[in-house]
Amino acid sequence: MMTFVDFAQIEVQAGAGGDGHISFRHEKYVPKGGPDGGNGGHGADVLVVADENMSTLLDFRYKKVFRADSGGRGGKKDRSGQDGDNLIIKLPAGTIVKDMETGEVLADLKPGEPPVVVARGGKGGKGNAAFKSSVNQTPRTSTPGEQGQRRILELELKLLADVGLVGFPNAGKSTLLARISDARPKIADYPFTTLVPNLGIVKTVDFNSFVVADIPGIIEGAHNGRGLGLDFLRHVQRTRVLVFLIECTNENPEMQLNMLRAELGLFDPGLLDKPSLVALNKIDLFDSPARNIFDSMPKDWFKISAATGENINALVKAIEEILFGK
Repeated sequence: MMTFVDFAQIEVQAGAGGDGHISFRHEKYVPKGGPDGGNGGHGADVLVVADENMSTLLDFRYKKVFRADSGGRGGKKDRSGQDGDNLIIKLPAGTIVKDMETGEVLADLKPGEPPVVVARGGKGGKGNAAFKSSVNQTPRTSTPGEQGQRRILELELKLLADVGLVGFPNAGKSTLLARISDARPKIADYPFTTLVPNLGIVKTVDFNSFVVADIPGIIEGAHNGRGLGLDFLRHVQRTRVLVFLIECTNENPEMQLNMLRAELGLFDPGLLDKPSLVALNKIDLFDSPARNIFDSMPKDWFKISAATGENINALVKAIEEILFGK
């Protein structure tokens, strides 16, 4: 299975411009031909673009430096040097590219959008033909090409998903994702089975579809990096809807929900402004008479069993209505 990596640092170096050339025409019967030194070619730019076939920044652990081609030197007979071929770096959709020195966000990559220049190549130098004037018919001057831009880039991948499943370890998020989508995450009855975010596409009976992300289990103190903490909380920032999954076997489910909300709010207060639903999971562990204990739970909570599929359709329908309207 491919290793999931959502953070990397790389160096990019755009190409230098080619030097201008000094030369003079040598034609028969024209002993003192004019200047014909051509300009240097432009150095290549470095660009980044989203590739929907990529899901991790793993490759950038092993290759750290990317250099674009320099422009060619100008030639005789006013020939300009060849421009360098631009270097395009493919990154997973959802990657944010920052200049580490300035903190400037250079790109926030979305599928289908055109490549973004992150380092510009240098301009080509001028050949001596460019310096000819009425007072200087035989210039012996040229200029070197400019250096290309160099940058240290920070790459941060934030998954692009419509819905984020949020809960404490072993709440059943992976089981729910497998139940409602085509994803097949690892499932086991112990905490932290999910060590990387998983994505699944849900297709509804009304022919809508949306992407759900199973976020690794959050524990108290996650906003400070406890557990998997900061490594994965960033992945809920782009979701449109949050589904809080609570184990019904917990002694105080409402306190569990408040703790989850608190961790998200401490990490990013804006997360609490997102539309959200609450699902009380694993009701299959209780027989019918014992389910009376759920009567005290808020009426808008969904009582579900990800394992058996009980009430799952109602939860999916509620998510669909938030995303697409009734």
